Amino acid sequence: MPSARIIPCLDVADGRVVKGVRFRDHRDVGDIVDHALRYRDEGADELVFYDITASVDGRTVDLAWVGHVAAVIDIPFSVAGGIADVETARTVLSAGADKVSVNSPALQRPALLTELAGAFGRQCVVLGIDSMIGDDGRLEAKQYTGRPEATRSSGRETIAWAVEAARLGAGEIVLNCMDRDGVRDGFDLSQLAALVDAVDIPVIISGGAGEPSHFAAAFRAGASGALAASVFHDRRIAIGDLKDYLARQGIEVRR
Repeated sequence: MPSARIIPCLDVADGRVVKGVRFRDHRDVGDIVDHALRYRDEGADELVFYDITASVDGRTVDLAWVGHVAAVIDIPFSVAGGIADVETARTVLSAGADKVSVNSPALQRPALLTELAGAFGRQCVVLGIDSMIGDDGRLEAKQYTGRPEATRSSGRETIAWAVEAARLGAGEIVLNCMDRDGVRDGFDLSQLAALVDAVDIPVIISGGAGEPSHFAAAFRAGASGALAASVFHDRRIAIGDLKDYLARQGIEVRR
């Protein structure tokens, strides 16, 4: 089994790193490049950058900061934000990103996943799913989650959408469990396990990390990577200490 990946998540808005709770009430937590450098030095395996308002604002990610990040770090990173066609993805990858991540654009036009995989290989194509438990108890994929007033249901059930996306060309999936985002009471392991069982591509879990044991539980449930933001931004968990803990639990980590 590949080593477990520890992946800090950096939500970006107006050129700054921000963090909210359940995708609302975002606060400024610092400079994009400063955070990238810090996580590189602390031993992160990868980074994920989400320009959270790009899709809802009808624009794409700002290539300037993508290039600045690529110039100073030597670990893989993926970028999301309004990437709705092959040419836009090409500019993001050319600016230095290792992967492109798509969410709302793929919900709008699922064939985008096939086009991206055909152009760059599926290893470069990440599907983000912002998943929420609906009033009827069903999991649903949300769209345009960067602004609370614009967030809406896509009409797609989370697991069914993931299965379709894997068939179309997604190389891995980041499952953002919106109900757990920022609350630090643990990842949604039942949702994670259902998704891992349903697809044959790597799954990264996001939403709810609060302590090292939460990461261990996620990897035991089948996650390829665990993504977190506030516990790293606020220095509640040090990545080096987390990897030491996971190794003691018998979970293989990268050094």
